[in-house]
Amino acid sequence: MRVNISKLTRNRVPELLKLIRELARFEKLEHEVEANPKLLREAFFGRRPVAGAVLVDCDGELAGYAIYFFTFSSFVGRNGIWLEDLYVRQRFRRRGLGRELIKAVARVGARRNCGRFEWTALNWNQKALDFYSRLGAKAMNDWVLLRMDAAGLRSLAGRSNAARTTSQGKRK
Repeated sequence: MRVNISKLTRNRVPELLKLIRELARFEKLEHEVEANPKLLREAFFGRRPVAGAVLVDCDGELAGYAIYFFTFSSFVGRNGIWLEDLYVRQRFRRRGLGRELIKAVARVGARRNCGRFEWTALNWNQKALDFYSRLGAKAMNDWVLLRMDAAGLRSLAGRSNAARTTSQGKRK
């Protein structure tokens, strides 16, 4: 078995998007995927990249990916790294590829002197929860993940798509 872990390149963004959709289908969240190649290229390779990704190929075939970004902890006083997605295609599982992807992200965090490595998992995905536990991760059961979609964010900010204002309250 030949395994190759590599950083995402611009030309592999469409392949990554296909895997993102596979993960969303597995998680029963395909209806939430808004990403497209243009958005992903901007996120990973734009003027101010906001995320990174690593791909794993097995015997020359794309087998999975991990996406990460950086956070900040006021308690720790430095960056953390957040694992947004970890996905290995079904036929490539149980070969250590997920562990290798997580290790690749951990190396990025270690190089950046991150104080934390965090992620979430669906509470019904017991195989994933067991896998993460074997890696030494601890469930943070005292915390509740909160989320607001883009429309809620704009509403809370007092803005809509149609009416955007400057900080002085003038319409743009």
